[in-house]
Amino acid sequence: MDTGWQETFRGRMRHFESERVPLPGEAAVSIKVRITSGCFHREHSPRAYELIDQSLRKLSPGDSSFAFEEHESGPELLVYIAAGVGLATSVINLIATIIKARSEGIRKGDHPSHPLELIVRRVHSGNEFREETVLRIGHTDSLDEAKLEQQLNDALQKLLKDGKQIPEPKRSAPAKRTRKRR
Repeated sequence: MDTGWQETFRGRMRHFESERVPLPGEAAVSIKVRITSGCFHREHSPRAYELIDQSLRKLSPGDSSFAFEEHESGPELLVYIAAGVGLATSVINLIATIIKARSEGIRKGDHPSHPLELIVRRVHSGNEFREETVLRIGHTDSLDEAKLEQQLNDALQKLLKDGKQIPEPKRSAPAKRTRKRR
């Protein structure tokens, strides 16, 4: 049974998808930074949003491959993932900035200080709602951006299985791979 927020989410995703024709192999997903309790929006986290806004201003204006949404429970990025590319570096950097801005904002007086969850979700196969939790992080925890990127890509792969797949992004240094024997 659907909850009201799930139907609202479906509508938000449909609207995002209607803004431009996706390229072949692209899938629209939501990347949500959600507080576990309380609020994470401008009213309660003005210092964090100053840093988030600075990062948003640096991104390409008019870029229709992503949208930034503000919610009481935390910010959300709606993004297109291109097959063979994975998440854009700018999106990874923005997510890291949001998480770090939350910690910095709390140090400067923002409230509340509950942990954040990073989740990816999408409308799958018509109206089916799917969600994967990427990580849970407290405001005093350090953020490893390389690990964040890997966890996001892993969660997106799982989220998109049975649908459009996102191949592993190409890495600057070749990674050792082991083959499973059959």
